[in-house]
Amino acid sequence: MNGQYWNEKIETTPAEELKKHQLKKLKEQVKHCYQNSGFYKKKFDSVGLKPEDIRSLDDLKKIPFTVKADLRDNYPFGMVAVKSEEICEIHASSGTTGNPIVGAYTRSDLDVWQELMARSIYTTGGRRQDIIHIAYGYGLFTGGMGFHYGAQKLGTKIIPASGGMTQRQIKLMKDLGATILACTPSFAVYLAETMAEEGVDPRKDLKLRIGTFGAEPWSDKIRERIEKELGIEAFDVYGLTELCGPGVSIECNKHNGLHIAEDHFIVETIDTDTGEVLSPGEEGELVFTTLSKIGLPMLRYRTRDISKVQTEKCTCGRTHARMMRVHGRSDDMLIIRGVNIFPSQIEYAVMCFSELATQYLIVLDRPVALDTFVVKVELSDKASKDTQLDKNALKNDIQKRIHIVTGISADVEIVKPGELPRTEGKAKRILDLRKGKM
Repeated sequence: MNGQYWNEKIETTPAEELKKHQLKKLKEQVKHCYQNSGFYKKKFDSVGLKPEDIRSLDDLKKIPFTVKADLRDNYPFGMVAVKSEEICEIHASSGTTGNPIVGAYTRSDLDVWQELMARSIYTTGGRRQDIIHIAYGYGLFTGGMGFHYGAQKLGTKIIPASGGMTQRQIKLMKDLGATILACTPSFAVYLAETMAEEGVDPRKDLKLRIGTFGAEPWSDKIRERIEKELGIEAFDVYGLTELCGPGVSIECNKHNGLHIAEDHFIVETIDTDTGEVLSPGEEGELVFTTLSKIGLPMLRYRTRDISKVQTEKCTCGRTHARMMRVHGRSDDMLIIRGVNIFPSQIEYAVMCFSELATQYLIVLDRPVALDTFVVKVELSDKASKDTQLDKNALKNDIQKRIHIVTGISADVEIVKPGELPRTEGKAKRILDLRKGKM
């Protein structure tokens, strides 16, 4: 640890030296996968590829993609690349259909994860003297345990609150003096709303200064709301169960993208439709290859997350590539009347209006031949008490904004504060009633 860096030598490694490290680790990872994973040996053999064919980072393109269906089809341990007794911890995705996505960790994998999370918390400004309130779910979901492990490595005091019991969480943050909040952005919004209802002023009654939020896409407009209402600096964190959990990338205080831990991951951006590798700065689907994962390694894993990657050195001094904020997933993309739309576009449009709260719900249906597209939004508490507010004019303005952002028309329904459902985990923004209607 030195000043602003958890490990200055690694985080400021010159680009060419970092590439040499990646190539060395990639060769080792490919060899490990081929020799110890029946899944990857079969995949390599199907295209006539041998580990020794990987001689440069460009040769990564020769390796077939790994996709989520591979993990589900080989559930639970068909892709594990070590002996069963070497697996010491198992996590799983929160998917609601089909087999869950399993993350299997060796002791070495857990050590790497802990190191990555300590680096992540440190990058946001977290230090040993801090008290971190972890409101991500504990258990199979990687969020809670990931932050817990990182905080242990860093040496901060930990409040392992997990999810739920919002009023109790606020009391604990207040009474125990939490300085860092780690949770989903939607739960942070819910906490802020509840504090307002309970008469708790975060700036006066709490000591929070940092918020680290992830596990779901969120916009800069939501960031502005969270920072304003909780009086903190908000940071974006990224990770997947398939890769390790949180800790794959993290924002620094420049807030110009999330630094990818390139000493442990290689990132590519591809065209979602063709699989073609794109140049840095082009928007596409993120693909990750693990370099140090032993238990359940991933070669060219298609995340379905849409972003772009910048490779120039950050003004903070870190040299690792930065991924811009994920604004949606290709498998979450909505096709409405033939137009591709991401929920984040609706969020951006809605958050342009100070009269609205942060909650919204997209309702899709197909009662006859054409899709209906309704966006339900909530008035803020302040706006709901404004007797001069012209709701019809506001509705028209919101509809115009949505049309500008998405290119199609939506019906807008304005509801009272608190009418839309809240969640204490990932936000549910879409109600699609079109399934089965042709």
